Parts: sequence; structure tokens; C-alpha cells
Amino acid sequence: MKNTTLPYTDIEVSKICLGTMTWGKQNTEAEGHQQMDFALENGVNFFDTAELYPVPAHPDRHSETEKIIGTWFKKNGNRDKVILGTKIAGKADFTKFIRTTGFSPDAIRSAVEGSLERLQTDYIDLYQLHWPERNTNYFGKRGYKHDISDHWEDNIHQVLETMRDLIREGKIRQVGISNETPWGAMRFLTESKVHAGLPRAITIQNPYSLLNRQFEVGLSEISLREKIGLLAYSPMGFGTLSGKYLGGMKPATGRITLFPNYNRYSSDPAIKATEQYHELAQQHGLSLAQMALAFVNTRPFVTSTIIGATSMKQLQENIESIDLKLSDEVLEGIEAIHNSIPNPAP
Repeated sequence: MKNTTLPYTDIEVSKICLGTMTWGKQNTEAEGHQQMDFALENGVNFFDTAELYPVPAHPDRHSETEKIIGTWFKKNGNRDKVILGTKIAGKADFTKFIRTTGFSPDAIRSAVEGSLERLQTDYIDLYQLHWPERNTNYFGKRGYKHDISDHWEDNIHQVLETMRDLIREGKIRQVGISNETPWGAMRFLTESKVHAGLPRAITIQNPYSLLNRQFEVGLSEISLREKIGLLAYSPMGFGTLSGKYLGGMKPATGRITLFPNYNRYSSDPAIKATEQYHELAQQHGLSLAQMALAFVNTRPFVTSTIIGATSMKQLQENIESIDLKLSDEVLEGIEAIHNSIPNPAP
């Protein structure tokens, strides 16, 4: 495994991060424990979760994923071997069963306390805002459309004050943002620069893959110049970049088969691009999945790539992608496809 450090810290993390959002729905507790055992044994010390998980979000399984991680910590007593990130859910119709108060001080504090209890730990290494409270473009929205009925009041200073207090209490160590735009990222960074004592967002968790390279437009420059590291999620495009859905295939356990509304990476242009990436991988004797992950792993703005798997075979292949070095010829082929079908799955 290759390691790096979270920006502006001495916290060492693996370049591969174990994603967990299927545990409690597509994966059982025992399977989640098995994945964590295997990941840790293979050098992956960075785990990411959220109070929202598993997905799709539902009141009957609310925060089951965090509970599964908590029972694993209790069973093995290895909390000190893991760098753990979790997230507070933002406002949305599908999260009303969690809360409707957004990122108020009481909401953040309550969310942290709930996660600590479920995770059976005294502290969270990286606490993240899952998505913005304001109306903006995320979760597949290609561009920003201003909504005059959006009466969001800029509370970023207050959010960071609450995070500062939780850091002082030892309940969280660092702060991250997620599904953010260039404006949002700079707004957080500027607030902590202007006001001494406010914590700095050190990571941004956004989608990034061969099918969605929008991070490169605006955010990559911010990432590199401001040193806010990308935690790349959906690097496999909901599994489409494994090639398992090509030719109209619908594997019974596939996420898109089980949840057809998860169609972000299934548009005609995305399918066409995936077919071309698959052909490129075959031409060079590569696994499409490993080629897709190796591309993400080696981007200079990526701090860690969040992988997710529903089987141990997938997990092993995904972790082994860290050892793959793509040739110049493969990288040129990827750029050619990207230039002909840019960002088909925003």
C-alpha cells in the first residue's frame, strides 16, 4: 500500500480508502467485518462512512453502517489502527427522518454524539459535511442555476465555530467538506484564514472518475494551490467501470440492477464512453476496473481514493489497483476518449 498524509496534519493515511455505504443493506455485518479485516491486513488504514449509510437511505436502517463499524472496533480493539471519517447529512427530502435543522450548532453536536455512540469510539478523525445546505449544483447537476427562493443564510462561520469547539473537546480531530463547488470550497477556506482559531477544511470529498472529471474544472486548482485534498468517491461510477453492465447485462447483485434510480453513470454517452475505456483496457491487457482506479489514484490532487465493494473479490482487485502504473500510451488513450466524450456523468 502507498501512504500519504492528510493536508496540514501529520495524520498518515493509505492512498486507498475503504468506503462502507453498502454495509447494512447490500452487505451484512459479518461481510462488513470481513472487509475491514482484509483492508487493514492489506495496508488500508483509512475508512469512510456517514450517518446516512447504508444507501438508499431509509428510516428502518438509519446509520446501520456506523453500527457495523462500531461492533468491529469493539470486537477487535483496534480503533487506534484506523483513521476514521464520517459525515453529517445535509438537508434533503430523503433525510427528513434524520433531521430538518441543517447544520445548526445543536444539529452538528447531536450528529457527532450519535456517530460517536454508534461507532463505539471517543473521537472521529475527520468529520465532514456530507453536502451543502444551500441550493447549488451537486449530486449530478451539471451547472448552477440560481434559485431566488433559496433563502439560505451564510452560516459557515458558525459551522466552523461549532467544529472548533468539538475539536477542543477532543470529539473530532479535523474537518472536511463534501460535494462542494469551487465557491463553497473557497468560502470555507477563506473563513478559516480570516478568523484565527477556526479549523481549516483539509479535505473535499467529491465524485471523480473516468466518467466524471468535473473536479478538474476549478476545484483541482483550488486543491493544489490551497492544499485541500480530494477524497475521490465513486471512482468506479457505481460499478459501471467494472464493465459488468456492458452489453445490457444486469447482474442480480449489481447496485444499478437493485436500485434503477441510481442512473447517474448510465446515460447513453456514459455507456459509450465506458465501452471505449473497456476496449482501451483490453488492448493493453488491463482490467477495466484497475485501469479506472489507477487513473484516479495517480492524480496529483487526490489524497485518497474511496473504493467500495460488495464482494471480497472486488475488494481485492480494487486494493491491488494501487500497484498499477499506467503507461504513457494508456494515458494518451484515456485523454483521447475524454476529449471525445467529456464528463458524460456529472
